[in-house]
Amino acid sequence: MWKILVGFIVFAAAALFLIFKAGDKVDMQGEAGAHNPTEVHSASASASAEAPVVTPPAAAASDAAASK
Repeated sequence: MWKILVGFIVFAAAALFLIFKAGDKVDMQGEAGAHNPTEVHSASASASAEAPVVTPPAAAASDAAASK
């Protein structure tokens, strides 16, 4: 039980040290401030638009049978 208390005190001291050391430069928004989400979506949309469409062999066989 005393190990948990010591671990909590060490963790709290490290967290307080980091908070006091960084001051007002700490960004608590997570990933929201790290990048522009429209750039990521536009890059993935252009990558998926360039990718060829591959149909599985089973779907191609059923399409061929349905067209006869």
